[in-house]
Amino acid sequence: MSVRRLILAIQFLTRLPTPQVRDFRQQDLSRSAVYYPLVGAIIGVLLALPLYGLAERPWLAGALTLLMWVWVTGALHLDGLGDVADAFGAAHRNPQRFLEVLKDPHMGVFGVVTLIMQLLLKFVLLTELAVSPLWFGIVLVPAWARWGTLWWSQRIPSLHGDGLGERFSWQLRPAVMWLWALLLAAISVFVAWPLLLALLLVPLVALWWKRKLGGISGDGLGASVEVTETLLLLALVIAADVVGAA
Repeated sequence: MSVRRLILAIQFLTRLPTPQVRDFRQQDLSRSAVYYPLVGAIIGVLLALPLYGLAERPWLAGALTLLMWVWVTGALHLDGLGDVADAFGAAHRNPQRFLEVLKDPHMGVFGVVTLIMQLLLKFVLLTELAVSPLWFGIVLVPAWARWGTLWWSQRIPSLHGDGLGERFSWQLRPAVMWLWALLLAAISVFVAWPLLLALLLVPLVALWWKRKLGGISGDGLGASVEVTETLLLLALVIAADVVGAA
């Protein structure tokens, strides 16, 4: 394990304190991507603390877990989701217009409404998950979503030749992506089997981007992480209800 790359991955994806890395090189960002699913699992462990510790008060558990989620990630992917929502809202199926709006640093009504709905939906799902027998699946939800970034950056062209989506795939070997998939799938089978949906969901997200715009941007990666996390939470909640009814 390269401690340097792990530290860089933690620095990029979270607000967690880490030692300073000196002599940063551009390719370091891509090489650190190998640890993104691990960083996702670290995030998941932190989310599990309030979710489990306050399970007897699910509304409070959901609120504090969501607060932890936003804080620890620095709202990195929420920012991407808001930008993408604005761009799609104003693009009218014009890829060039999409890219123009995406560069605008201001948040429009499409982005604001989308973020409100996303946070509300996550809150409701977390309150449900707090009293679910599959609550421990929260540890793997961020891990699976960040595994998705490896897949998307490998399988979808970048909308910007030198953009964030492109930098992710500089030094990343496909074998690493498959090894992470096998590991996460093996754990999910025993811990939270509904999360195996990620193996279908992530490629479907990639297909959607290819057909919609022919590529993906850094904001697109962030938006995809948010959508994937929410759908995986939904899978956990629905599966728990089905199992309970049976």
